[in-house]
Amino acid sequence: MLKQEHVHFVGIGGYGMSAIARVLLEMGHRVTGSDVAANKLTESLASRGAEIHLGHEASLIEGADRVVYSSSIHQNNVELVAAREVGIPVLHRSQMLATLLNDKKGIAVAGAHGKTTTSSMIAQTLEENDVDSTYVIGGEVVGLGSNAKAGKSEFVVAEADESDGTFLEYYPHIAVVTNIEPDHLENYEGDFENLKKAYRQFLRQVKEDGAVVLGWDDAYLREIASESKAQVITYAVDRSADYQAVDIRTRLNQTRFTVKKGEEILGDVEIQVPGRHNVANALATLVVCLEAGLTFKQASDGLSRFQGAKRRFQIIGEVDDILVVDDYAHHPTEIRTTIDGLKAMNRRIVAVFQPQRYSRTYHLMDEFSRAFGDVDHLIITSIYSPPGEAPIEGVTSERLVEMVRENSNPSALFLDTKEEVEAYLLKYTEPGDLVITMGAGDIWRVAHNLVPALEKKD
Repeated sequence: MLKQEHVHFVGIGGYGMSAIARVLLEMGHRVTGSDVAANKLTESLASRGAEIHLGHEASLIEGADRVVYSSSIHQNNVELVAAREVGIPVLHRSQMLATLLNDKKGIAVAGAHGKTTTSSMIAQTLEENDVDSTYVIGGEVVGLGSNAKAGKSEFVVAEADESDGTFLEYYPHIAVVTNIEPDHLENYEGDFENLKKAYRQFLRQVKEDGAVVLGWDDAYLREIASESKAQVITYAVDRSADYQAVDIRTRLNQTRFTVKKGEEILGDVEIQVPGRHNVANALATLVVCLEAGLTFKQASDGLSRFQGAKRRFQIIGEVDDILVVDDYAHHPTEIRTTIDGLKAMNRRIVAVFQPQRYSRTYHLMDEFSRAFGDVDHLIITSIYSPPGEAPIEGVTSERLVEMVRENSNPSALFLDTKEEVEAYLLKYTEPGDLVITMGAGDIWRVAHNLVPALEKKD
């Protein structure tokens, strides 16, 4: 995009869309957008000069050079239909991001889990070391106070989303793949092999003079690593790799570990987030930053100041020794990993889980039922479903609670609404508890409402 353009975003209020819109604004383009409701992201864009419209109308695309939409927007949206009728190029969000990433030294982070945290770590570590990178993150980075920026250096940091196959739009200079799991199979004809084929293609698209950074603890990545023509660099926590984290020490929400490169000890890294999964995320970040030209000390110092991304083990507050945390974990593997990280904090764990999507709950019901064994007390609330998704007979939170009680945790309790959950927590939580809300929907509201309610209770 060499000339100044007018870019219109349909569904501009999401994290991914608003991030690209902000970058284009900072590059000097005219940005307009529509969404069904205002939020903090749309308000922030408006304060920077974007023209935001509530509701969808065909007339809103007039004068646009491109129209951008996200996967949540139906193809019969009046603005998309109108744009196609008059010949305005209509691009998926990933295609718009690809125009920013592919012509520069793109750093694309893919994988079933850890994309947002790892891309956030990379963006902040580069920023801490005055590498003026462009970044587009799927969640607000606490230490940066933003989820996007248009930088002047050659590096562009972004997440590469495999959920709908759109990560195949990217041809990065450096690709990170954290892990592969059979999720979002509804977009891969229900076949895990198709998802793995997509990852193989993604590795083949990394530029030959670049690097592929792979989480070597993952068996599927070890299986497909040879697909890349670029240099392959591996990292691991639980097995030998090019870079390995050893001697992991955890205290409260701080984690310290030693980094080995082959047999060479590079030094220690300290991060302000718990869990072995975050050690792996930090190790991937370290490798990327070394490839980008930073020294080990520069990278480790930058990582030490990382405070997390919103909704990724985000500490909401602490009242009377009751710690309230929110996390995006919405897949059984993420749930187990998050809970495993909590155990080192030596608190009673009170977890609130909101399942997301009937389809995911249907495919993973048994795995969900076995994911909460290490929780002291579990509350499951109603399934959060995006508009347009039809319920599936027999797929309910009540049934999931029954299965959890049978398979992993007899304490499981079903509470239908967020208001019921808040009232229950306010009555039954005790000093020393760690309350964590988990899910990809709007369960975060419970954590944010609970802290002031606990303060008021005092």
